[in-house]
Amino acid sequence: MSELNLLVVVGSTRPGRVGPKVADWFVDAAKAHGGFQVSVADLADENLPLLDEPHHPRLQNYQNDHTKRWSEKVAAADAIVFVIPEYNYGLSAAFKNAIDYLHAEWNYKAASVVSYGGVSAGTRSALQLQSSAYALKLFMIPESVNIPFVHSLVQEGELRPTEIMTTASTAVLNELAKVSTALKPLREAK
Repeated sequence: MSELNLLVVVGSTRPGRVGPKVADWFVDAAKAHGGFQVSVADLADENLPLLDEPHHPRLQNYQNDHTKRWSEKVAAADAIVFVIPEYNYGLSAAFKNAIDYLHAEWNYKAASVVSYGGVSAGTRSALQLQSSAYALKLFMIPESVNIPFVHSLVQEGELRPTEIMTTASTAVLNELAKVSTALKPLREAK
């Protein structure tokens, strides 16, 4: 059993969203991989209002219970996979808000993206995430899963992955295991 904890974050809160179906598929792939203990944080359930903490996140002086719960989930992770859509060529507001709630909790973690959308497969939102990740010392690996025309892959309420998606998910998980292990001394030194 792995000592590495993987947090899968569902980054859309929109009613009727496909994100949970994408996340369910990836969580199953991660569990089958065997390199991680896997947990999920669905931002629709986290219910984080627009940043409402009176102190800067670097201070970790959180006043609200929702922030404390979110902090604990992210802090417990060694690696993170963001399951994110693309809204108007970018990140969803709820997702960006969730990233900005915290600071140190993201530091020295390996991360990747499972992005989805139409023809661009959510890749523009994945690129926007890079600048925020850089500021937070969150190490985005190059490997990712990008799912074009995601709605065409949902059948009978489940996402039916293509062979390309399955291969990409394995590459993501293998690299996350390596990088999160390499970053462990930095996480522990904090």
